[in-house]
Amino acid sequence: MSDRYELVTRDGCHLCDEMAKVLDTVLPRFGLAYAPVDVDADPALRARFGEIVPVLLRDGAPVAKVRLGERELERIVQRRR
Repeated sequence: MSDRYELVTRDGCHLCDEMAKVLDTVLPRFGLAYAPVDVDADPALRARFGEIVPVLLRDGAPVAKVRLGERELERIVQRRR
């Protein structure tokens, strides 16, 4: 089973940039990738998350919000393996 990771983000969000760097560093170690999703381009996401970004989704469910360190992300990924 392959997990699908998405990063709910918005332009100009420095926290989103920080989380993207963590994802870029950690996910490839597990053979995984993520897709960025613009919260402001999707009314359903905007209604769901409002101003709370970034949000990391795995298979559509939130697994991390706002800040995420490398070790925390590793634990998130390993719990599914």
